[in-house]
Amino acid sequence: QVQLVESGGGLVQAGGSLRLSCAASGRTFSSFTMGWFRQAPGKEREFVAAISSSGGSTYYADSVKGRFAISRDNTKNTVYLQMNTLNPEDTAVYYCAASWLPIGGGTYRSRTAYDNWGQGTQVTVSS
Repeated sequence: QVQLVESGGGLVQAGGSLRLSCAASGRTFSSFTMGWFRQAPGKEREFVAAISSSGGSTYYADSVKGRFAISRDNTKNTVYLQMNTLNPEDTAVYYCAASWLPIGGGTYRSRTAYDNWGQGTQVTVSS
């Protein structure tokens, strides 16, 4: 088990940037594939980005590719999501999640691959 706590959400104007952080407890953080998901009101929770345990591989949803960047610092037990050129369609609660499954298995886009979830942080983009 790992406990995850997100931070960094807030209100930003369209075209702006935010950096989300997700701090993890426990000594096994560097073993987890980490993902970011988001859920807008009335919609399903959707995949945003994932990063391998070492940080060497990253994957993105098409809707955020080129605008968002996921990274991790295993010495700080933290994963980040840098979000640039935000638009109102990015408004959602953002969740980080941890998976024991290696990212190479291709399951990183599926919510069911992740065993541990944070409580979420609200991101609101105004037009």
